[in-house]
Amino acid sequence: MSELVTGEAVALELRPARLPSRALAVLLDLVVAFAAYMIVTVVLVISTASLDEAARIAVSIATFLLVLVGAPIAVETLSHGRSLGKMAFGLRVVRDDGGPIRFRHALVRGAIGVIEILLTLGVIACVASLVSERGRRLGDVFAGTLVVRERIPTAHGRFSPPPPPWLAGRFSALDLSAVPDGLWLAIRQYLTRMRQLDPQVGAAMAERLASELAERTGAPVPQGIPPAVYLAAVVQERQAREIRRAAAGGTDTRGPGGEGQYEGRATPGPYPYPSVAATPPAGAGQVPAAAQVGHEAAPRERSTEGPAQTPPPGSQRSKQPDDTDRPSTGFVPPA
Repeated sequence: MSELVTGEAVALELRPARLPSRALAVLLDLVVAFAAYMIVTVVLVISTASLDEAARIAVSIATFLLVLVGAPIAVETLSHGRSLGKMAFGLRVVRDDGGPIRFRHALVRGAIGVIEILLTLGVIACVASLVSERGRRLGDVFAGTLVVRERIPTAHGRFSPPPPPWLAGRFSALDLSAVPDGLWLAIRQYLTRMRQLDPQVGAAMAERLASELAERTGAPVPQGIPPAVYLAAVVQERQAREIRRAAAGGTDTRGPGGEGQYEGRATPGPYPYPSVAATPPAGAGQVPAAAQVGHEAAPRERSTEGPAQTPPPGSQRSKQPDDTDRPSTGFVPPA
């Protein structure tokens, strides 16, 4: 893979096309172009038989430039970097930043291609492609372009295996905030490719990743749990926190240290760990003391004020002025 950085500082992983596929694509383009050139030449020779020699030479040069140079430039410009040969072999011409090419890119590639492909029978293009790290010829270097592969085989078995059921929720109190994204990526890549590794190499890699993860989380690897199973269980806990956060509508319900990106759910099926039984070993239900940090709920603060007491009836009643307290005015209402 070749990492290209776009104008928005986004890294793109593209696979540059190598010399064999590019040579076959160019060969197919040349066969079609020369076939069209021969047909056009025969038609022009018949139609310009009455002209003088200088006119016939001018028509021949114009036909060469239009068919063998102008036509490929027009095709690459209109198809955004896909000629007939490139479409047949799954290739495309893109800019250095991964964007589609324009007329000026196709013009520079076509003009230099006349020298390094047509006039030298492709010798200069082959040497430049072999020397270049990305397999670029001189036309690509001067135009700022790159030929990449569009048909990349899809890898199978890219899901990480699930841990045993008795480890579900075992590491719900781990603090995952200090684990970097690079370590998560390394763990995921190991879990998805563990079946393809040599047993000794895979075991050593699992121990190294487990020790580094335990150092970041501050909790040691529990006794009796293989490193690969420990990694799978922690990854599953991280994914569960992301699912809960997404289900809560953006509210952070991941617990301590639950940031990160969702990696994808584990696929159900048999557990590819030969050293793990279906039943938990002795002490599997015990959580290490270091992992219990943050699991206990914080004690509720008691109020320093006593409970509110209601005064007994009749005690300290607010006196309301009644008729007996008002001064007499001598006025008697009529009966």
